[in-house]
Amino acid sequence: MKFQRRFGNRKKANPKKGLILVILLALVLFLWFNAENLIGRFL
Repeated sequence: MKFQRRFGNRKKANPKKGLILVILLALVLFLWFNAENLIGRFL
């Protein structure tokens, strides 16, 4: 019962963490692909 409860709680908390990770990943990829353009503008 305890194991099921823990698993249930973890499942509920997961979507938010997953969403944050996806957003961070998207930002990192965006910056990575635009790094050359940004560097070119600053230089």
